[in-house]
Amino acid sequence: MAVNDGSDEQREVRRTAMEVPVEQARTRMRAAGLPNSVIKNFENLFTSVRSGDSGVIGEEEIEPLDEVEALTAISSSGKLAELGKSLLGSLVVVRLNGGLGTTMGLNRAKSLLVVKEGLTFNDIIAKQLLTMGRDAGVHIPLLHMTSFSTDGDIRSFMERYPELSYSGLPTTFQQHKHPKIYLDTMLPATEVDDDLNWNPPGHGDMYSALIESGIAARLLELGKRYLFVANADNLGATVDPCILGYLAQKKAPFLMETAERTFADSKGGHLARRRATGRLLLRESGQAPTTSCGDLSPEFRDISLYRHFNTNNIWLDLEEVVKTAAEHEGIIPLPLISNRKTVNPRDRSSQKVIQIETAMGAAIEVFAGACALQVPRTRFAPVKSNNDLLVVRSDAFELSPSFNLVAAAAEGSLPSVQLDPQYFGLLSDFEARIKVVPSLRNARALVVKGDVLFDRAVTIVGSVTIAASGPVQSSIPAEIQCLQDQELKV
Repeated sequence: MAVNDGSDEQREVRRTAMEVPVEQARTRMRAAGLPNSVIKNFENLFTSVRSGDSGVIGEEEIEPLDEVEALTAISSSGKLAELGKSLLGSLVVVRLNGGLGTTMGLNRAKSLLVVKEGLTFNDIIAKQLLTMGRDAGVHIPLLHMTSFSTDGDIRSFMERYPELSYSGLPTTFQQHKHPKIYLDTMLPATEVDDDLNWNPPGHGDMYSALIESGIAARLLELGKRYLFVANADNLGATVDPCILGYLAQKKAPFLMETAERTFADSKGGHLARRRATGRLLLRESGQAPTTSCGDLSPEFRDISLYRHFNTNNIWLDLEEVVKTAAEHEGIIPLPLISNRKTVNPRDRSSQKVIQIETAMGAAIEVFAGACALQVPRTRFAPVKSNNDLLVVRSDAFELSPSFNLVAAAAEGSLPSVQLDPQYFGLLSDFEARIKVVPSLRNARALVVKGDVLFDRAVTIVGSVTIAASGPVQSSIPAEIQCLQDQELKV
């Protein structure tokens, strides 16, 4: 029996409601010079959004992982490290460098911020690779995936390190961009400031950006087969020959470094296994079910159930990446992440939009034979806030002669820091109050409440809370040189 789905006019109204926004987005992206493969991928993701797909991955679709093989276990013999060292000449390092650090009050690439001994993130990364390449007698190129907001600054910065350029390849390649979509009309944003109409597509765009730029093909021509990709603000993410050797020995197309989740990670993404296929997958917070109150589901937040999180340190076999993309119209098909924001990120009262994004780590489900490797927490030291910046600038970390960031504590543990966001949230406020960085080498936790000035050396041991007693800025009394497991009012 035929189903009556309405008159021709009603069907046309429905078709128009579905297709016009997609057509407008397509036209906008073509005018911006975006590649056909990127436009097609966006259309597929946008159509999913228009059809009501939230990208949520429910509990019924996945199951928790058993144990993940650990770096400490595979590195004991030294054989994999030797194999990895022999392959360093085939390695390229890619750093994700599109972030502006707006949450810290920055308006340029966060990686240009001085973090240790007068060096920026990018200085330290560059010096690591120069030292390793010189010791191994090979050339390890450094590429940065930038955004339209950071590309100019990063290209200028890399002129300091001409030794890291390689056979005429650019030192940066830009990620693409996606049109923001108004939440109420589902039409592409049309703000007067055109920059507000676009959003970065997430670091999942790294695959398309490498391929469409021609860099992937050129690297393979030059004999560069392996990629190590990590966030520019994570100085714990160094080239480990043992992991490279492990990737090559397993002939894995994709390897994700994971770490054990703690309570602090309970709202972040985690690894799981797809019940239907048995493949590993990454479930980000934007793909998590929510409660009736809008909170993330208890299962998602349960760190004893889902124990492993993605450090976003990813190792790739570039041959397999290019091959897989060729099988999918030039892209790596990644699941939708639908993020709700305001069209002007600096104005919370501005119109609400959907930002269509993908995650680089989600490719773990795309590649047959992809694997995960559990690494020490010290390989995950991103600077997402001034809390993190204080830890990195302090003596809790040291720079080794090879410019690796090393945890000073013997057991490799790092302190938890919570600075009052009202007084320390912006970098300018942070630096006005942290005149002298406290010693955190033996600290477990530091909490600062109120307007506290650090204007001389003080040592924090164990768990310490420092609270200003009033609205006027307060300093730690001159006679106090060490605080240990106590709460101090100043």
